[in-house]
Amino acid sequence: MSAQEKFIFISGGSRGIGRAITLSQAVPGVTLFVNYLRDEETALSAKKEAEEKGARVYLLAGNVGDPDAVRSLFETVRRKTKRLDALVHNAALGVFKPVSELRVKDWDISLDVNAKALLTLSQAALPLMKTAGGRIVAVSSLGSRRYTPNYGAIGISKAALENLVRYLAVELAPHQIRVNAVSGGLVDTDSLDKFPEIGRMKNEFLSRTPGGRLGAPEDLAKVVSFLLGPDSGWIYGQTLIADGGYSLS
Repeated sequence: MSAQEKFIFISGGSRGIGRAITLSQAVPGVTLFVNYLRDEETALSAKKEAEEKGARVYLLAGNVGDPDAVRSLFETVRRKTKRLDALVHNAALGVFKPVSELRVKDWDISLDVNAKALLTLSQAALPLMKTAGGRIVAVSSLGSRRYTPNYGAIGISKAALENLVRYLAVELAPHQIRVNAVSGGLVDTDSLDKFPEIGRMKNEFLSRTPGGRLGAPEDLAKVVSFLLGPDSGWIYGQTLIADGGYSLS
């Protein structure tokens, strides 16, 4: 894809990793559709920073875990463009508690936002991508493949997300649409503060990580940029792990 006249939709694009992804794609000639849930002040701040870098930005409030909301979001996108070059699904939601204590509501929220949303977003984006092809990238986490305390609802939903990436990759390849994911280790964002025993988790992560530090949102954004770019043209249906080497031990 050329850096000129690109149209990119980013779910959960105003905070943390999503914000870093938004800013990494904010260059002249790019139009960004930045979805957020409810924090308008943070979204406006991300919009301002991205526009200062030369991008055109449209903020789209809505819960991507709700199929009706996704349809409404893409009605707005279609009024602005007849083409979409890339879809990044970063939005995530869930509770931090043991699986044995999960309510059905907790389970449903995580699956809806973290996994089902990739399906409904991809289906909504497909008519805008079919003509010229495009890229779809989902953001996952290591909890999809290995046990993490108090992370069951989110980890299980991320496992579903990664499997959906593989199915979409095969089915959308004839339309010249490449689908992949990126998975991070412990990334230093505001959401970490909500995690039980986060101090202990950070210390354990650092002691086992060859990279010697926590991840930064920009670390994941750089991998997303690679998957959106031309140099990843032979990669289909993969989840690239960027965790400083934590998963090696």
